[in-house]
Amino acid sequence: MAGLRTISFFQRTLGASGQPKGTLMFEVICISFAFFFGLVVRRAGLPPLVGFLAAGFAISAIGQRVGLPPGSGEVLGHISHLGVLLLLFTVGLKLRLGQILQPQVLGSALAHVVIWSLGLVAALVLAAGLDARTALLLGVALAFSSTVFSAKTIEAKRDIGTFYGRTTIGILVVQDLIALAVLAAAGGNVPSLWAIPALIILPFLRPVFFRLLDLSGHDELLVLAGMLLALVVGGAGFAALGLGPEIGALAMGLILSTHTRAKELSNALWGLKEVFLVGFFLQIGMTGLPGPQDLALAAIFLALLPLKGVLFFFLLLLFRLRSRTAFLAAVSLTVYSEFGLIVIAGLMPEWLVPMAVAVSLSLVIAAPFDRAAQRLYERYEPFLRRFDPERIHRDELPADFGNARILILGMGRTGTAAYDHLFPVETRIVGLDADTYRLASLRDSGRNVLFADVEDAGFWRDLRMGSLAAVILAMDSVEAKEQAALALRRKGFAGPIVSHALYEDYLPRLKAAGATHTYLTMTQAGVGLAEQAARAIDLDTSPPVKVTAR
Repeated sequence: MAGLRTISFFQRTLGASGQPKGTLMFEVICISFAFFFGLVVRRAGLPPLVGFLAAGFAISAIGQRVGLPPGSGEVLGHISHLGVLLLLFTVGLKLRLGQILQPQVLGSALAHVVIWSLGLVAALVLAAGLDARTALLLGVALAFSSTVFSAKTIEAKRDIGTFYGRTTIGILVVQDLIALAVLAAAGGNVPSLWAIPALIILPFLRPVFFRLLDLSGHDELLVLAGMLLALVVGGAGFAALGLGPEIGALAMGLILSTHTRAKELSNALWGLKEVFLVGFFLQIGMTGLPGPQDLALAAIFLALLPLKGVLFFFLLLLFRLRSRTAFLAAVSLTVYSEFGLIVIAGLMPEWLVPMAVAVSLSLVIAAPFDRAAQRLYERYEPFLRRFDPERIHRDELPADFGNARILILGMGRTGTAAYDHLFPVETRIVGLDADTYRLASLRDSGRNVLFADVEDAGFWRDLRMGSLAAVILAMDSVEAKEQAALALRRKGFAGPIVSHALYEDYLPRLKAAGATHTYLTMTQAGVGLAEQAARAIDLDTSPPVKVTAR
């Protein structure tokens, strides 16, 4: 049905001849505005999504003057919804169910919704004179944090596997479940009678889903398999059961997260998901141009936003998380949610425009703070560390290197390959990673790996270098590599620091931070392939000896 609506829209827009009809085509406007606004804000040092929001407002303003093709908002809404479902699916691919059931996740998420909602309800009823139902729904809607924004920014920083990243994503999942429960309860919607049997049967279908991925290969069929499982089985399937397509997409990702090709599937869907999510941010900006009263209400909501982050910070501390983890998670959660818009649109549409403005501006405000969260913590660390609990969470314990001579930071595919290559000639080797699930698998295989977040200044502060002779930087993030190299040099480590880089412009940054040996990943891969080919046909690839005349 959605596909037919999309085809119908293009027929109306282009006409029978295939040429633009009336005004500029809607898709041309969206792509052009999104690109140029995104480019401008990126040059200003902000994430492109801020530009996409601004482009949405600009399109809304222009649309009132020149007119937009009929049905354009419907198509954009469909595209943005696909982007949200694919994002939640890829997030689920990197999660484990145990992450959501952690006390600090469930406890802080539920406590925050209750405390925030009741406090805001009391304020709205007493100060603004709203009725209790309206105040309660507004309080609940404003309690949620943006799953799309937080998941996207954490994923962009490659922090989903870190302790704070997993905690944040878990809280967002719990909030989304609460939002669906609120919609069902307040709107009178109830799940289908088939919902419980379907949920019971679904885990037993995991071998079938795994087999589908195995048969899909590595090309376009893998992308289609991911879309089938995320949008059809998860999205449409859960919607038919009255459970919400968003939760369905996330659930399918969780089911597939233990498959050996989960990361490959996530990477295959990455570009498609990013393009569709542009539509999501455009749609928020196009909700409507606000009036003076809408702006005033949005300003009040934004004034409350810092209190939301402070409440998250102290709740996480109660669950024995260190100040750094609590701070980074709280910064990621200090934003209003698209789920809040869904709740308001479904139950109180008269509040939709001020709520949309508040959500949009909260994203604009949160983006630079989220990007600078680590630097902000380091700046205010002496003050924030005063709140550290005496007993910390088991996943927050610092690592001890023992008598290791070689240290590998980041135990993904690259770091694990380096570990396996070196171990036969040097057994005193240790790997570090912040993903506890990856560490469990590596430890089960007999490798010496420890939990640590190399971007945590507290980790480096208490570190004893011991007999360490060389360090390999195998993390994905170039920022993390820079910080690790700088921290090692500040600790007095004088040995070689070896790092790879995906792009050539990263090499000067790594060398300036203290790396002594750097190389380009793809270049080195090409050199390796050439050497293999040369050995296969007995070619000598050693450099020629220069002979000078006497």
